Amino acid sequence: MKVLIWILAIIPIIGAFTVVNRIEPYIFGLPFIVFWATAWLVLTSVFLLITNILLDRQEETK
Repeated sequence: MKVLIWILAIIPIIGAFTVVNRIEPYIFGLPFIVFWATAWLVLTSVFLLITNILLDRQEETK
């Protein structure tokens, strides 16, 4: 299950580069592609942290 979650977390970072590969618009002074990669890097870390905490709690209750 954890492997599937990790794979799903990586898809927005790697797979979307073909879709969002453009410079404009600028967001917070960054080209869109840089903002996209940075945002998903942070969001993926948060999502994986929450997922790991929830999965560890689930394993402890078994």
